[in-house]
Amino acid sequence: MTITTVAISPRVVSKEIAAQLLSLSVKSFERLVAQGSMPKPRQLSPNRVGWLVSDIDSWAEKRPVSELLPPSNTGAPKPRNNAQNHTGSLGAA
Repeated sequence: MTITTVAISPRVVSKEIAAQLLSLSVKSFERLVAQGSMPKPRQLSPNRVGWLVSDIDSWAEKRPVSELLPPSNTGAPKPRNNAQNHTGSLGAA
């Protein structure tokens, strides 16, 4: 017997996932939707809405190209402040 695995991409995503796909906070995503800058959600059931991934992709593709680099702290892991790091710093000085 042969088993076939099929990868299925979601067609509709929640607000949280839509924001994550765009590297936005949920609050920023909500603001853009309220301003009419972001595609509106689709009604999935009486109490559930979602965003089409194709709408999210299309919106992102239409964004202007930026000449600005992101701030230096964007996405960078923050150094841990633990005793080992402090000892190493003091020993090197």
